[in-house]
This record gives sequence, structure tokens and C-alpha cells, in this order.
Amino acid sequence: MGMNIEYAPAPQGPRLHRRILSGTGRRIAQTYRYDTTLWRMALSGPWILCILACSIAVMGIPTGLGSAADIILAAGAATLGMALAGNLLAVLLALTGLRIPRLFTGSWLSAFGVVLLVLYFGGLELEAAAVIAGIGALASAIGGLAAGLLRTRRSLTGGLLAMVLVLSPFALAYGYGTGKPTDALPSLQTIAAAGKVTPLIAPDPSKPGDHSFNTFTYGSGQDLHRKEYGSGAALISAPADASDYISSWPSLRTLFWGFDPGTLPLNARVWMPDGDGPYPLVLMVHGNHMMEDFSEDGYAYLGELLASRGFIAVTLDENFLNYSAWSGIPDNDYKVRTWMILKHLQQIASFAEEPGTPFYQKVDYDHTALLGHSRGGQAVAMAADATRWFTGDPALEAARQFHITSVVALAPTDKAIDSKQATLRDVSYLTLQGARDGDVHDFYGDRQYMRSSYTGNTAAFKSSLYIAGANHSQFNSDWGLYDQTLPAGLFLNRAQIMDGAEQRQIAMVYVSAFLETTLHGKTEYRPLFRDYRSGAQWLPDTAYYNRFQSGAHLTVADYEEDRKRDTVRGGTAAAEGLRWTEESAKDREANNKPSYGVVLERSGSPDGQSETSETAYSITLSDTFISSLAESAAEGLTFSLANRNGDEEDSEAALTPEVEVELTDSNDAAARLPLDEAADILPLPQTEFTVSPWLEERIMDGKFGDRTEPVFQTYELSFERFLEEEPALDTGMLTEITFYLQGEGDKIMLDDIGFYEREDSLEGAY
Repeated sequence: MGMNIEYAPAPQGPRLHRRILSGTGRRIAQTYRYDTTLWRMALSGPWILCILACSIAVMGIPTGLGSAADIILAAGAATLGMALAGNLLAVLLALTGLRIPRLFTGSWLSAFGVVLLVLYFGGLELEAAAVIAGIGALASAIGGLAAGLLRTRRSLTGGLLAMVLVLSPFALAYGYGTGKPTDALPSLQTIAAAGKVTPLIAPDPSKPGDHSFNTFTYGSGQDLHRKEYGSGAALISAPADASDYISSWPSLRTLFWGFDPGTLPLNARVWMPDGDGPYPLVLMVHGNHMMEDFSEDGYAYLGELLASRGFIAVTLDENFLNYSAWSGIPDNDYKVRTWMILKHLQQIASFAEEPGTPFYQKVDYDHTALLGHSRGGQAVAMAADATRWFTGDPALEAARQFHITSVVALAPTDKAIDSKQATLRDVSYLTLQGARDGDVHDFYGDRQYMRSSYTGNTAAFKSSLYIAGANHSQFNSDWGLYDQTLPAGLFLNRAQIMDGAEQRQIAMVYVSAFLETTLHGKTEYRPLFRDYRSGAQWLPDTAYYNRFQSGAHLTVADYEEDRKRDTVRGGTAAAEGLRWTEESAKDREANNKPSYGVVLERSGSPDGQSETSETAYSITLSDTFISSLAESAAEGLTFSLANRNGDEEDSEAALTPEVEVELTDSNDAAARLPLDEAADILPLPQTEFTVSPWLEERIMDGKFGDRTEPVFQTYELSFERFLEEEPALDTGMLTEITFYLQGEGDKIMLDDIGFYEREDSLEGAY
């Protein structure tokens, strides 16, 4: 008989999901197991990096609450963000079972990610942002460990060594970014010492004049941010309705400013000379900058100088048309910037007709100048040609009583608006541009120079000055050193940017002398614009390139008449032993400028005779032009030349071409001069905008283009110099102009070949 035995069931372990949850829980519970005191102290490195990255980011996109508040907000956001992200990543790392300090590693990865995003959205390509973020994160880790080692006293030597390692790259970068200029360019003082030009005998135009002056503001009376345009305004201006021009105006912009496009304020700061007047009027307009970082006071240095010299100087507030990271930029801002200039002229005219205002009977309507910087530099040229855009607008009709005789553009933009661009006629024009301009990096003022022209024998003129060491922002005393907003601005090469005070010294010399010449009629300053060397005693020591043309210019060749290279306005052209082409001048991106010239190159397979002892480009003057020349008061030959020897980086040509110029008369008498007898042909600045060539191609979408662009220098060779060489030369019966290229590989571009007349022959008072 068998036994009925009942077996107990075998014990069962926890179910799979419970085991997984239990294991996961244990791992999560041990998330911070390996984050010892050393590693917790090392968290300071990624934390500081995260705060720095967020602070730099918010400095590039200010809130308008002030720098201190912005940095506090950035630090708070960085701390909170890293705490959340670092702990989340630490938990995820704990789940992997890796035996590493997980909180430190998670925080380090978080800091890397923050820096990567800040740099990427700040204008760097992903590759460059990743490399720099990696370097920064590595440095933060080493720095944090150094702090940890020092705090735990494990290794004083190791901690100090780690700190040296983390700081040394930054020290090297700082040294690279702030060193002295190293461009292989002759300095102004070296050039001036050669004694090829006579220094001007005139008072320093950058020094204050004899007028005392007072300053005041006019404005809406309701400004939310600046008392001087609110309760502190001396005069209340009428609002301007720009709703016909602006269709995009976000509510955040209205919230910040307190107005919309229908009630734009006319705000301005005025420097008014004491005395009865009337005084010439100078309006100054800033460019595009961060909306929350107000710009108009950055030209106070010019306002004070000009008022002391008998000008009414007015700097306009157009900050509400500037860019904001929070509300963008209004559409049609170029056009509205220009229109606002007209509205200010209209408002000033109203003040000038009202007894009891500071403007009453003080404004000289016949002598008005406009000065602008960056986008403002384009706006002032547009305002001087306002009928192209504003025909029928009441603001234009009201502004017509002001005779705009002079326009000054500091590093201007030059964008087509409504498919049109300003074309100035019989308006004196001056433009200044820095070779190290990291914002408007092309010489756009040269384009407006080319579109400025003169009718008849007039005293008006145009002049440009290209400055090797100047950048964009330092023409405004409040914009600082950086031409790009942060963080991209950190990577611009500052090594060869001149001191801001020196850059503004150049602006003071040229702006003051220009307005003294064109508004006050002080002709003693006019030679400065024909040859910068005459003012070397007033200018900082850097390399300069200037171009000049007056209404009295007798043009032989400007290369605008056709695309046939053998014909020019004043005759016919031919070349021997060199390649020659008519082509447009180009900027750094190889975009065409609105002017053609002739490019001469002594290399490769030359056009014309293959075996010749001379390589020459000749213009044979027509009978009609010879007659005009004979009847003129011509004093010498003038032309613009751009040094193209640096076009090819691997070129074996010398930095400066060897050029000789010859004049021949109807009796075949000829006089030939080396060009460097009058002025050296300088090599052009070769600008590296960022701290490395590798980065230059990976920042701001590679915006900077070539390291240089052809910049013209005007040369004047007086007939006296040629007569010293050949007394028999009849300068009244010249028949031929010849340019010789002497050096192998020499390459130049010529434009505006002609003759200049004596200063005392100019008609038309300023």
C-alpha cells in the first residue's frame, strides 16, 4: 500500500520586473557613491564654466534690466540648469553601473552642452563650437580638480600644477588677442619723415575751438528708460507716425519702449554754441547695435568738439529701430532710419521758428551736414538723396529748406533699399573705414564714394580714408572693442586693433576738418583730404590709404563709358608687354563695386609684344581733350591706384609694385617720374579677423571673405615735378600719359585718371 506524499512547492525568487526594479533602485541609491569630497569640490570647475557661458550669452542678448541684473539672472539660471541636468545625467550614469564620479561627470557634460549651445547659436559652426566647448570643458575639469586637490590637501604641488595647466591656454589666448600690431606696413610717422609732402600749417582740427556751448535734449517727455528724454527734456517734440513704413513691431518691443510705430519719439541731444549765430547744423546718427544698449551718446566726443567750433551738433536717438534678441528688428528699418532724419530736420525747423527755444534764429539752413555710423552712415546718404524714396512725403517737403552740403559716413553699410541706392550729386562726401572692421568688413563707403559725382567746376569734393588699425565699434565711444556681439566677439583677433581713443582721434581730425572746409569754408584744411600725410602731425601712427576727387577733376579715364578696353573718355588706350583688362573693383567676397578700372599685370603671357624692354600702358589723348586741357587751369596729373601685388598669397612679386609715369607733349618731349618719388605704394593690410585661420572659416557663416580687398590710393603728380625732369615739356599741349610696370609680377588697378586744377581756380563758395 503506497503512501500519498504531498511535496511543498519549490521556493520562487522575485519576479524579473521586481528584480530589475530592485537593482535599479539600488543603483540609483548609490548614484553619488563615487563622488567623494575631492570630486564634489571639483564640481566648482564645470559650475564656473557654466556661469561664464550663460553670462557671456546674456551680455550678447541683454534684457534691458542692466548688466548687473543680467549677470545675476545668468548665474541663477546656470546654477539651476546645471543642478538639474547634472543630477539627471548622474542618475543615468548610475544605471550603467560605471564606477566613476557620476555627479561630477554629469555636471561636466552639462557644462560642455551649455557652452556648445551658446557658441553654436552665437554664430560658430557646430564643428568649431564642439572643439571650443571641449577645450573649455577640459579646462574646467582640470581647474575643478586643482581646487579639489588644494581643498583636500592631497597634493599642493599637483593642485598648483593643474591650475597652471588650465590657466596657460587662456593666458596665451589673451596675449594673442591683445598684443601690439605686427602688420608689415610702413607707419605714418615713417612715411611723413620722408618729407615728400609739406605739413599743413593750420590749427589742429581735433582741438576745441573758441566757442563756449551748452548742451540740452529734446524728446517726447515720456521716455521709460532715460530721464533726459522724459521729464528732463528741455523741449518737447511731436511724435512721428511711421506706420506707413513699419508693419512688423512685436508687442515685446512696445512693452519695452512704451510706444508703437504710430508714435515714434523724436529724441536727441544737442550741443549748441553760445552766441547769436546762425550756425551750421550737423545731425549725427548711430547704427544698429543692441536696442537695450543705447547708442546715441557715443558721439558726444564729436558733439562737444563741433559745438566748440561753431556748429550746432545734434545726435539722434534711433535705438528703438535697433536689433533686440527678444523682439528682432523692425522691418524696413533702413528706410525708417532715413525718414527719421527728415522728421528731425522738420522738428528743428519748427523749434527754430518758435521764439524762446534755444534753436530760435540760430540755424543756418544753407549749411547742413549729416554724419552717420554703420547703418546710420547709409541712412545719411539716403537722406541727402531722399527724393529717391520719399517723394510726396510731408517730411521731405519740410526738410527741403535745409541745404545738405556735406555727408560723413563712418564705416557705413550699403544695402539696396527698394532696389535703389543713394547717388549723391554736388554733395561733399567723406567716408572712414577700418581695415580691421569685424562687422562691416567690406569697404562699403567706397561704393558710395563711387556713386558721388559733380557737375561743373565746383568746390565740392569726395574723399575716403582707409585705416589699417581701425575697427568698427570704436568710432562710437560706448560700443566697446568688440565688432560682434558675444560670444562670437570673443574670438575676434584684437592683436592689431588700435586703441579706441586713437581711432576717435582720427575721426575728430577728419570730421572737424571736413566740416570746417565744407560748411565754414576754411580751405586751409582741404589738402588733408587730398593727401593724409599733410596731417601726420595730428594723426595716430598707423597705415592710411586715402582717395580724393574734386568737382574740378578733368577726367581722362574712369572706365565707365563702355566695356572696350582700347577706348577711354579722353582718348584711346593701348598696352605693351603686359596683360590688361577692364573690370569692376571688388570687395572681400569678390562682389562687384559700382565702378570699373583697368587692371595691369606684368606676368604670364602678356598682350602685345612678347619681347620688349618696357611694359607699359598708354593713353593717347584725343584732340577734343587736348583742347579742354589747354583751356583749363590744370596743375598736375592725378589718378587712383590699387596695389594688387597681394592678390595671390603664393605670389613671388614684391609687396609693392614699381611704377613709373610719363607725360608726352605734341613735340614728343617727354618727362618720366618714378611714382614713389611722390608717394610710396603701400602694401594693403592683410587682416585675420579671428584668432585662427581655421576658426575664420567657421564663424559667422564664413562672412569675412578674403584677407584683403583692393583699396585705392589717389596720387597727384604736379606739372612742376615733370618740368624739373624735362623743362622742354609743354604741359598745355600734352598728348600721352604712360604707366610703366618695372617689377616682375607687378599688378595694379587704375581708375579716375585725369588732371586736377589749382585750388584758387574753383568756383562756388562753400
